[in-house]
Amino acid sequence: MGEPAGPLGPAAPLLIACALGIEHLALRTGRSGGDGAPGPVTVIRTGMGPKAAESAVARALGEGRAPGTAVIASGFCAGLTPGMHPGDLVVADETRLAGESAACTGTELLAEALARAVPGRTVHTGPLTGSDHVVRGHERAELRTTGAIAVDMESAATLRTALRAGPRPVAAVRVVVDAPQHELVRIGTVRGGISAFRVLRAVLPAFYEWHRSLLLPRR
Repeated sequence: MGEPAGPLGPAAPLLIACALGIEHLALRTGRSGGDGAPGPVTVIRTGMGPKAAESAVARALGEGRAPGTAVIASGFCAGLTPGMHPGDLVVADETRLAGESAACTGTELLAEALARAVPGRTVHTGPLTGSDHVVRGHERAELRTTGAIAVDMESAATLRTALRAGPRPVAAVRVVVDAPQHELVRIGTVRGGISAFRVLRAVLPAFYEWHRSLLLPRR
């Protein structure tokens, strides 16, 4: 599953999917930047877990939304790579779940846009793996051996569902809320969670820049 064959229409919509209320709040109240979005933007809260993400995204894309609607899965994640810190950004080049993978669109462009939108924050690029539960301890170490750099519960299911509904650009951008040396118990109750929330509020200009690039003719 790769990139779409041609450019999107001039007013192609963008769907941003996240799981948690705090993620939804960050994305809905985030700084949008000067240029704004090139087309209609919808931010949905799917609920936690792969099944909830699948249901919500399938429903959202089936509600008369234009074919080729671009989809970004976003929110928080657990970092798998030593040296990651809360507030670091993860841009998936592919998502993985249950033996299936989905290739992401415009990964390099999106990573560069995020570096500009959130200066001073490290942007990691690589495989993002899915899980149906919160991953800690030895499970995290095992997932790291697969080459994945981060894990969350909804991104892979979101992108898989979006691509099954038709060819479209897809991406996954996550903010590290805990990492091997910085495990959290509850998001938002310690400095790492607050840092991740602030970073998530700043990503929208990069999302819009990525979306805008998809509207340009391909050479």
